[in-house]
Amino acid sequence: MKQNQAAARRPVRPLVINRLTPAAAAVAALVLSTALPASARQAAPQATPEASQGEVVIVTGIRASLQQSLAVKRNAAANVEVITAEDVGKMPDKNVADSLQRLPGVNISSSAAGSGGFDENDRVSLRGTSPSLTQTTINGHAIASGDWFVLDQVGGAVGRSASYSLLPSEIVGQVVVRKSPTADLIEGGVAGTVDVITRKPLDFKNPLTFEASIQAVHATLAGKTDPQVSALVNWKNSTNTVGVLLQGFSEKRSLRRDGQELLQWSQIPANGPVATANPDLANVWYPRLIGSSLFEQERHRKGGLVDIQFKPSRDFSAEATYFSSKLEAGNYNRNYMSDMLGSGALGGGVSPDSYTVHNGTLTSATFVNRGTAAAPLRYGIVDDIVREGAYAKSDFLDLAFKYRMSEALVLRGQAGKTRGYGATPSQGVYEGDVNNSGVSYQLNGLGSPATVKFPSIDTSVFTGTILDWVFGLSPATTSDEETYAQLDAEYRLDAGPFTGLKFGVRGTDHERSNFTVAQGPNWDNTEPGTANTNPAWNGEVYPGDFGKDLGGDFPRNVWQIDRAILNAWGDLHSNRSLSRTFYTDMFALTEKTKAIYLSGDMEGDGWSGNLGVRVVRTEGTSNGYQIVPNQVPGANLPAYPWGGFVQRTAIENNHTKVLPSLNLKFDVRSDVVARFGVSRTMTRPDFGALGGTVSLTDETHTGNGGNARLQPVISNNIDGTVQWYFAPRALASVGLFYMDLNDYVGFGSSRATFVDSRASEQSGSPVFAEYTITSPVNVGASIKGAEFALQLPLGQGFGVDGNVTLADSEQDFGTCPALQTVTTSSPCDLLGASKVTANAGAFFENDKFNARISYAWRSSYLAALDRGTPLYQDAVGQLAVSFNYSLTKNLTLTFSGQNLNKPILKNYNYNKDQPARFYANGAQYYAGLRLKY
Repeated sequence: MKQNQAAARRPVRPLVINRLTPAAAAVAALVLSTALPASARQAAPQATPEASQGEVVIVTGIRASLQQSLAVKRNAAANVEVITAEDVGKMPDKNVADSLQRLPGVNISSSAAGSGGFDENDRVSLRGTSPSLTQTTINGHAIASGDWFVLDQVGGAVGRSASYSLLPSEIVGQVVVRKSPTADLIEGGVAGTVDVITRKPLDFKNPLTFEASIQAVHATLAGKTDPQVSALVNWKNSTNTVGVLLQGFSEKRSLRRDGQELLQWSQIPANGPVATANPDLANVWYPRLIGSSLFEQERHRKGGLVDIQFKPSRDFSAEATYFSSKLEAGNYNRNYMSDMLGSGALGGGVSPDSYTVHNGTLTSATFVNRGTAAAPLRYGIVDDIVREGAYAKSDFLDLAFKYRMSEALVLRGQAGKTRGYGATPSQGVYEGDVNNSGVSYQLNGLGSPATVKFPSIDTSVFTGTILDWVFGLSPATTSDEETYAQLDAEYRLDAGPFTGLKFGVRGTDHERSNFTVAQGPNWDNTEPGTANTNPAWNGEVYPGDFGKDLGGDFPRNVWQIDRAILNAWGDLHSNRSLSRTFYTDMFALTEKTKAIYLSGDMEGDGWSGNLGVRVVRTEGTSNGYQIVPNQVPGANLPAYPWGGFVQRTAIENNHTKVLPSLNLKFDVRSDVVARFGVSRTMTRPDFGALGGTVSLTDETHTGNGGNARLQPVISNNIDGTVQWYFAPRALASVGLFYMDLNDYVGFGSSRATFVDSRASEQSGSPVFAEYTITSPVNVGASIKGAEFALQLPLGQGFGVDGNVTLADSEQDFGTCPALQTVTTSSPCDLLGASKVTANAGAFFENDKFNARISYAWRSSYLAALDRGTPLYQDAVGQLAVSFNYSLTKNLTLTFSGQNLNKPILKNYNYNKDQPARFYANGAQYYAGLRLKY
């Protein structure tokens, strides 16, 4: 594997071909490569320029990068996929996840967990698994990550998966996706590992290299244009013994997301007044809230990378790398919602005046207003939430060395520290009840957003709305930190089929903590202002084109509070007094790991491989905090107004796992390679799943909790591929895989009593209620599938590529008692499991111009559990293009576009009669100049 890593870090070298005629060289090469026998195809590339009367053509663009990627893939000891810096540079890839989506078996998603879908891909997963089962490393080591969205910070749903929004494509030298493990790879990726390899100073050709990119990005929905700048300076001495690389980036982008959100799906109680009056409504599902959701954000990603290499001799080299990236992500979210749990609707025991039911779902309902000015009834809720200063950041410092002690023995070492942080410093929140208006809705499946009508109220005017709740999270933070060190040795030997031994040790010390301070309303009105004071309204409404890409008939002309006014109002009316502050969603984890491995490289006549075993010891401790009725708070914890806090006893979770692996490579012919691998891999549970803290939703008496005693996911894997390299830069491959997952993290339910904060606030004294808590549990699961890939040069500078991954997964989870219902889709599906993922692309390149177009599509999949309810992402595709024109030898004009088909992201719950989200993000266009010197 070390040889593979070295090969992966080699720079892109020019590809030399002979021009037979100016027009027909590429076509002739393809025809000859497919028509001649294998021996002739193998011999053809060995011809030298002197052996031909044609002139020599140097290819350094897309075609050269494809050739290098295939070379690494072909020579690798295990099953890998590869992309290079040229691949990234010739696509509108603004982070590494965008680049990875073109590889077979790779899935991407545009949201971490609770934040919903956006226009930039954020998480990466492999072969129909959740992002938590795919490990992301940089230069072979882990990277700590933070998240800017408050629910991702405190809810822990994103687990150990890295946020790719912090990784710009400019840092990439190469990305290697390893689908079958070897013993020397660090554990953590059940499905595989994505290793982002940064550029290295001594790999550059010239002593001094300067690269810069200046772009403008225009977001069609936001209607704004922002600057994006990156630069690289690399210096190395004439003897190639010392090199220094400096990179920096500053990329701004405006984001707007128009949406309709159908939230908090609930069932009508069979013994309640509505079902008593209408027995056919017993246990029928309905959306509590249907909202016109407008989200705006200004993202600013900035940071850089410093790499210093020192290689005084052939036998010794050392390297120091520092990387830092921060994503500033202040945002403002507004939602004007109908409320079926309002006092004038189901929540008040009121039956709908008319309704329809289909597939166990209340697909339409009409409630006629029965309230009066003196006794208003509630039919809606407005939430305006501004989060100024939200951000996420990651950094690492890595030190590495290589020492050749003899011709037979090589030592390698690596040590470093990585930190991730996510924060929402404050929230300014206004939540108001919409009174004195009836409401009606009609669900339209996923065909279009639901039809929603407020017949007797003007949604564009701030009137008839009464303050319901004031709160703010200040701060909500996630801290993630790991210190690591490892030592590896490689020994060459001649012992039968064994040609070398590798052995090593590794240790880590990881800390993860969530901290949230929830500041409630002025319960006794002793703070400035009063709890029933609405913020000032200056006449602002949603943008005039809100919802234009969504279609449907729902409120679009909606009032909104100016974000500066809302911020100031939140500071005035949120209770900032420490005496009334209470803590939620808090936990702290420590995790120490030790690993040792031994593997042997093997080689025979027409075959090679490796056999090894890795032994891993994990020692973890979880501490959590939770509201507990009638408990006295600890000495360092302020009192909760209607109950106490207790610090949970530390829960230890220790285990030792043995992970064997075998990889075999067979050279079936000179142009055909077959691979076979069997292995056992592991992934430790998500941090949030281990945290143990319970988050409650008072309106529905549901919650999500952790389980500090979860065991790691263990997978027994079988992997086989056949790869046909039938022409230069060409590949046709097919692969089969199977993963038998033991202790997969699924979800179960339990009942427990907690303080109902909302009811307690209204009554002024503690109110207890029984909640249904959805918690992670270890279950069995399996995934099987096939991968197909084709990369084909067509001649005259044209080429195409594509891949399809088929995956079938199932979870051994009985009847799913927490989620059971009569549906057309199973809530027991594995998180992140799309049955079909497909990518197709085409490119053209000549001496002056290159262009590329790609389309990525994936079928529906279970994206998350939202308050114990399954949340599926419907099938979606994304279209991207790029154009590059060389103005001079050193200056290139660039133009690219993402999401050109303006995809609508659609979510649903148990079935497609229960829509959950409709999001439109528009398209993004990039134009600029790239300088290379």
